Amino acid sequence: MSLDVAGSLDMQMLVAGEWVDGEERAAVINPYDGERIGSIPMADAEQVRTAIDAAQSAFESTTLSAYQRYELLIDTADRLEERTEEVAQVITGEQGKPITEARTEVDRAVQTLRLSGEQAKRLFGEYVPMDAQKGFARDHCFTQREPLGVVAAITPFNFPLNLMVHKVGPALAAGNTVVGKPATNTPLSALLLFECLQEALEDSPAPDGLVNVVTGSGSTVGDEILAHDAVEAISFTGSTDVGKYLAENSSMKELTLELGGNDPTIVWHDTDVEAAAKQVVGGACANAGQVCNSVERVIVHESVADELVDAMVDACQNLTIGDSFDETTEIAAMVDDDQFDDVVEIYEETVAQGATVECGGNYGGELGERVFEPTVLSGVTPAMPAAREETFGPLVPVISVASFDEAVEEANNTNYGLEAGLFTQDIDRAKRAADEIDAGGVNINTVSGFRADHMPYGGFKDSGVGKEGIKYAVEHFSREKLVGFHQGFTDV
Repeated sequence: MSLDVAGSLDMQMLVAGEWVDGEERAAVINPYDGERIGSIPMADAEQVRTAIDAAQSAFESTTLSAYQRYELLIDTADRLEERTEEVAQVITGEQGKPITEARTEVDRAVQTLRLSGEQAKRLFGEYVPMDAQKGFARDHCFTQREPLGVVAAITPFNFPLNLMVHKVGPALAAGNTVVGKPATNTPLSALLLFECLQEALEDSPAPDGLVNVVTGSGSTVGDEILAHDAVEAISFTGSTDVGKYLAENSSMKELTLELGGNDPTIVWHDTDVEAAAKQVVGGACANAGQVCNSVERVIVHESVADELVDAMVDACQNLTIGDSFDETTEIAAMVDDDQFDDVVEIYEETVAQGATVECGGNYGGELGERVFEPTVLSGVTPAMPAAREETFGPLVPVISVASFDEAVEEANNTNYGLEAGLFTQDIDRAKRAADEIDAGGVNINTVSGFRADHMPYGGFKDSGVGKEGIKYAVEHFSREKLVGFHQGFTDV
């Protein structure tokens, strides 16, 4: 596929089994060169309500068994896999990440669908002995899991395909119906996913409306989702401000909120500093730093701070910057002007407050639109913007500390708590980090950015509530019911 082909992607929304347009459309722009690659309809409130109503009707009428849901998800995975290169090209065109990273995202999405299909067959309950409490007979009681109903899946720009799969796959595995809402600036790959889903549905006994996808402004779609009584659960990945708005206005809906992060990675003096530096740079600069759990603060023991900085400079300078469709490119454009401008502002303010630019620091101009050079900053203090704020860009701020107490304190010196990393060969230090760092995941001998698609993933504090990861998301998208069999009436 080429950019010329991508430019023909003027796509529609899927509502009640039909692809529909809207009265207004929005262009989708390639972040690297600013060229139009396609367009989407901007849903109005009535179209959103129609999609939710269709999902509710489908939920009430569907008879899909667990095995049929497994088949649906596996069929979708197969169809998506067949279109790997096409979908990867679209991800790169709309989001700006290097084509090699886009192919990895498609591969992960295929695996996530297959893992979801397998989980559809594992909605187990448990036996609950009643005679565990004094005075109760040995009645037979057990639990069973049931779907919630309509699940709304709202996704961001940075992983436009796989994050949608992380919501849609487990929701369908649990027996729910879905209304998807992709980010307006990166909607095309998600729409291709729903094409695969709809094609798979045509080969199944599922009713129309089992899956729906609407595109448009977050305020229009989000407010209708919040207001509609049929929506039982919302799974949202995005900014903390929007997540808090959803939490404050969601009434009794089940929420999974995967929000921001200011993730620390600690590098201690008893590790292979050069090897750690390569992982840290990779974890800070992948997808141009636009990852929720990317390395945003590097905390290092002062005795190896210079060695670490030198090794990170070497790693950054070995990264290839360029057109995201070039097979050799490792750092490409950020998704839009707002993201780019935010990183520039954080960088400039941090340098103005005394941080030293060890490498990088260039952006825009000859590098390309919305391209920010991988940048290592030393002499960073906890009060500086690059250490204090979530930075969605390839900045690598380094904070030196004198003790592990100080390292843990600094790791927790944030309103966020998504993921953390620690490089050490000391098991006691690793155990202490696991116990004391206030984050949803603590990764030993790798960076905060580690994620496998089946693991529980979700943060504390302002990083959100609930967990993604197939098994854990299925639990959020289902409810537990106790069924009890007690002594009957023998004389009847």
